[in-house]
Amino acid sequence: MRSVSVWREPGMPALIGMVLAGFSGYSLLMPIAPLWAARGGADEAGVGSVTGVFMLFTVLVQLFVPAALRRFGWTPVLVAGLILLGAPSPAHLLSDELLPILGLAAVRGAGFAILTVCGSSAVAELVEPARRGRAIGAFGLGIAAPQVLLLPAAPWLAEHLGPALVFAVATIPIVGILFAVPLGRRLDALPPHPEPEHAHTGLRRYLGLLPPMLLLLGVTLAGGALITFVPQFEIPALAATIGLLLLTGLAALSRWGVGHIADRVGAARILWPFVIITAAGMTLIAWSVAGAERTAALLVGMALVGIAYGALQNLTLGVAFEAVPRRDQVVASAVWNIGFDAGTGLGAVVVGALASAFAFPPALLVAAALSLLTLPLAFLGLRDRRRPKVPIGA
Repeated sequence: MRSVSVWREPGMPALIGMVLAGFSGYSLLMPIAPLWAARGGADEAGVGSVTGVFMLFTVLVQLFVPAALRRFGWTPVLVAGLILLGAPSPAHLLSDELLPILGLAAVRGAGFAILTVCGSSAVAELVEPARRGRAIGAFGLGIAAPQVLLLPAAPWLAEHLGPALVFAVATIPIVGILFAVPLGRRLDALPPHPEPEHAHTGLRRYLGLLPPMLLLLGVTLAGGALITFVPQFEIPALAATIGLLLLTGLAALSRWGVGHIADRVGAARILWPFVIITAAGMTLIAWSVAGAERTAALLVGMALVGIAYGALQNLTLGVAFEAVPRRDQVVASAVWNIGFDAGTGLGAVVVGALASAFAFPPALLVAAALSLLTLPLAFLGLRDRRRPKVPIGA
């Protein structure tokens, strides 16, 4: 008997539709909100604070999403998250001063927190563990597609068609409510997961989430640094554009493709190669930036980091889900998302500070070293991991 494809698993089409709408709005405003602040006269620090406030409130609110789901249920929480993410967008047109923009960034960050935590934890609820890698990959494609297409297009759209159009289209997360309602109803109708016998209590039961979170933080620190600073490297603009497309495009493909391997051999068994690939890619990028006419090396390095960036997102989420009982999957999702967003923010802050004090090549080498320092975590618990069973024809 053939299993239903994870793309057609009940609830998955609604989940993909919801994240497509949500991340489309996020991707459009990620570059445009800071540009709007610059138009209003904000300096570099002020412009950077727009993204900083957005990520800060994302991380803070992610801490409270599991409790909100237990208190209110899936449907109202999902709807609230999409409204918070999409509704503030047109309000940017009321003012281009920094303080109102930061307030809107805080509200949008809260909505983004709900979308990210609920989205990834929904995967664990909808698909059985033996096919979770592929489900995470499908979910990852739904996240990545808007970022690959809309992040680079948003500045062009604002310049040629006007920022008002971008702010209007960025309300599209509200359309995601059409998918969130049936998804939430399905998730609310699922039976609660029983508490396993002899379950650890308190913080002890969540210690297994630290290794995947720190592994993710290592690679997202590298990715966040590149997404922020590649346009500032002394390289041709076309090379910077191609490099970012390689990073985001290969990340999307590897996040999807590695899920098939993870379902067969176990996510924990294949973490370590991608940690090494991250460090190698960042080292190659540092070498390319240090000299002229090394564009090919830069692009190869961006491709390597992109492959590892996507693969480790999939694998660490799978390991996080395995580390806790099924009733705590939403906690695993929150911790994983905190690692992702904190790593992205730290990448911009740490590499930016080091580049300001020294130069980009040593700053990028530090990022490579930090990612390599997580390598021992990739080998923890391998002997205790059992190979998952994969349904025939899945």
